[in-house]
Amino acid sequence: MSEIEKIFHLVTRNFLWKMFALAIAILLWIAVANEPELSTFASVPVEFKDLPDTLEISSDVVDKVELEMRGPSGELRNFSATRTAVVLDMADAMPGERTYAISEGNVQLPRGISLIRAIPAQVHFRFERRKSRQVPVDVKFNQTPARFKVTPTQVTIEGPESKVNRITSVPTDQIDLNNLNSAGIFHVNAYVPDSHVRITSETEVTVEVSK
Repeated sequence: MSEIEKIFHLVTRNFLWKMFALAIAILLWIAVANEPELSTFASVPVEFKDLPDTLEISSDVVDKVELEMRGPSGELRNFSATRTAVVLDMADAMPGERTYAISEGNVQLPRGISLIRAIPAQVHFRFERRKSRQVPVDVKFNQTPARFKVTPTQVTIEGPESKVNRITSVPTDQIDLNNLNSAGIFHVNAYVPDSHVRITSETEVTVEVSK
């Protein structure tokens, strides 16, 4: 069999199926091309990447952004906000304030859908150095006991430097002594009222009380 015959054989093999597939592709393209262009809004999460380990975000964080998008009606109907996010690259972040503009470069949208605008169009952050230190535990009672002992007496907290510096102690959940006759042992959790700061050591403390 000559080369020409081989090529002809490959082209004509399953010829009807190939023509059928081509016709389906053409019909799909026509259907998509004739779809009306529509616009819609979708709420998507804001994600961060490559934030330096030495930094903390000390400002309030925008966790959702509204995207106004345009595209074929079929593509918009199939759009899933759970598979889309605004991704901000924070690799070059430094202590101080930084504003990030949201554009198509921050959002991976399906083919055929374009971004008209984001609401908000910018997100603002304040970065601070991460700080860790130990602070005493402040045990809370509904009435003052005669004596008590707490273990451990300190916990380690971590977070943005300015917020960590403001914390002089961490409270515990309140201990109710109304039904205590003479002595008792309580296990309660310490917590930080500032949501930007966290306890990195064990949060549970043991309190021995004599009434």
